Amino acid sequence: MATIGKFNTLPVIALTDNGAYLDAGELGEILLPNRYLPENCQPDDRLEVFVYLDSADRLVATTEKPLAQVDEFASLKVVQVNKMGAFLDWGLPKDLLVPFNQQHTKMEVGKYYLVRVFLDQRTERLVASSKLDRFLDIWPAEYRQGEKVELTIGGKTDLGFKAIINNSHWGLLYNNEIFQPLRTGKKLTGYIKQQREDGRIDLILTRGGKGKVIDFSDKLLAYLADNDGYAPLHDKSSPEQIKRALGVSKKTFKATVGNLMKKGKITIEAQGIRLK
Repeated sequence: MATIGKFNTLPVIALTDNGAYLDAGELGEILLPNRYLPENCQPDDRLEVFVYLDSADRLVATTEKPLAQVDEFASLKVVQVNKMGAFLDWGLPKDLLVPFNQQHTKMEVGKYYLVRVFLDQRTERLVASSKLDRFLDIWPAEYRQGEKVELTIGGKTDLGFKAIINNSHWGLLYNNEIFQPLRTGKKLTGYIKQQREDGRIDLILTRGGKGKVIDFSDKLLAYLADNDGYAPLHDKSSPEQIKRALGVSKKTFKATVGNLMKKGKITIEAQGIRLK
């Protein structure tokens, strides 16, 4: 059975003047309008489509990709506010509604908000909420130190940035361990630094020890390749210069340079490093 608010692979039942009808199981037949039909589409072809409700609340399919699916978080821009609530641009013709009772703070046109997309079971409509805590797990997490996780940046605090871990728990990235620009809604890979006795989770964006060097090696080699094989960075470069150019700490930079030099992939010059 097809799931509303997610991508589904559905078979083509029939072609009509308006488009293709797809078999969505218990949801019935769903129209994929002509403008989304791939060339030479035939009955029995299986198409990957996103299923949602159009402006007339009819189920419809599209090959366009929304900025978030059901059960996902995304930072979306408010394009309209009316008596029903705020409407967000999520990349589809029909904007996404955030009812007033799902707004953590009153939303304003032109501003971005981190929201969770969900299917309202009462109305069967796709909506969003900025009351994020209601969608996160209240039970203590069971993560391992060093475990690789997927993060969604949730906003800045005095200590650093809050981040949602695997769409399930809050964690914290500390300012002194962040070496790249972050913004609310950004999705990236991180690692569990530790889980404290109070249940709170500390995060880090790079693995410790040898893992950190391995993670950064490819990035440094790519940076050199994109800059004519040379980077004017060396042992005397300031931590700020290295962070600005490469987004890592000076400690990680030096360890990676040493590792790549031993492997014969780079040479060290007086004022920089060069790709061999």
